[in-house]
Amino acid sequence: MLPPLRHSRVSTLALLIGALFGLPVQAGPNDGLQVYGALGYGHDDNLLRVPEGQPAFDNTLGDSWHTTEGGLLFDHMYSRQRINGYAKLSKVTFDHFTQLDYDGKDLLANWNWQLGNHLEGTAGASYAQVLAPYTDFASNQRNLRQERRQWFDGAWRFHPSWQLRTAASSDKFTYELLSQQYNNRTEDAAEVGVDYLAASGSTVGLVARKLKGKYPNRRPVGQFLVDDTYDQDELKAKVNWMASGSTNIQLLGGWVRRSQLSLGEGSTSGVNGRLSATYTPRGKMSYNAALYRDFAPLESTIVSYTLNKGASVGAVYDATAKIQVDGTAVYEKRNYNARLALSTPADLSDAIRSATLRATYAPLRNVKLSLAYAYQARSGSIVLGTGRFKSNSIVFNASAQF
Repeated sequence: MLPPLRHSRVSTLALLIGALFGLPVQAGPNDGLQVYGALGYGHDDNLLRVPEGQPAFDNTLGDSWHTTEGGLLFDHMYSRQRINGYAKLSKVTFDHFTQLDYDGKDLLANWNWQLGNHLEGTAGASYAQVLAPYTDFASNQRNLRQERRQWFDGAWRFHPSWQLRTAASSDKFTYELLSQQYNNRTEDAAEVGVDYLAASGSTVGLVARKLKGKYPNRRPVGQFLVDDTYDQDELKAKVNWMASGSTNIQLLGGWVRRSQLSLGEGSTSGVNGRLSATYTPRGKMSYNAALYRDFAPLESTIVSYTLNKGASVGAVYDATAKIQVDGTAVYEKRNYNARLALSTPADLSDAIRSATLRATYAPLRNVKLSLAYAYQARSGSIVLGTGRFKSNSIVFNASAQF
């Protein structure tokens, strides 16, 4: 299996598909320690996202890759405490662009804690080493991204219908390639909130969040060196509405203000958030959809983030007890106006369209075979120097755990 996508919304598509379609069988509570292994094969007809009309690296657009992965999974309940995690190592080799070959690492430890009848939460840490995106910068050199994350959250149910929440997290991203080290960053977040818990299972709450991003390396933009360090303040409503036995609607949205040193004085503010819905009627089909407007990091040599507006739809079909088919389509418009301090009337935006389709077959409880197809296309931005491209990928994966 190829490494999972984390934090950023887009990744090298070959690896993104592996993440989407090579998911391992997950251990459940009380399963204890298990051994996991997987083999995978994939092909992408535009691996490095070369824009239309531009020459391909080594006169080659597409490439195939092979993956082997192994590791340990752990999941166990100790009274009211659930401890789970995994340690996985992978080797990814490419047929043509062999300089991209790498060893992946994926580690996680998580504690779902509960104290008495009124206090509960989670605490944990994770580490991943993956191949970073090529969507927004042109290169055929290997660029590994290391991701480190620690988190803690807790809730105090001080009344049958009310609870207080708090959370803190720290994310650190570092990049191997010198031209991408401007994207090295640490993002620290802290939040507090309060929820009303309805008897129906629905919740309504308010959350205040503070996010601070630190970029140790200044980014060259023209003749200037800019500091991408930022502060972001959020006040959002948090709603989980059990509209019916088969329909669930979730909203996290409100006011966001972002101040960034590279923008000079002032700040960018507005309404950001995400609205999602799932519909699971009786039968073999389930559906999901989402709308979102939010800031997102971008792995580029020019910009550090975008203001994204997007929509997604998806469906899952349980054809039989052993066969499942699912698909997703996403449209996302990325606006750079809030980031670039440029005096230009040009439209600083582009759009990414993607679609995925996967079929999974489980001949045994702990064995899965999956075959997946994905499509991705970008409209491009002349000002930013990002051209139009499209790609098609296919991935086969086999995984088992014992």
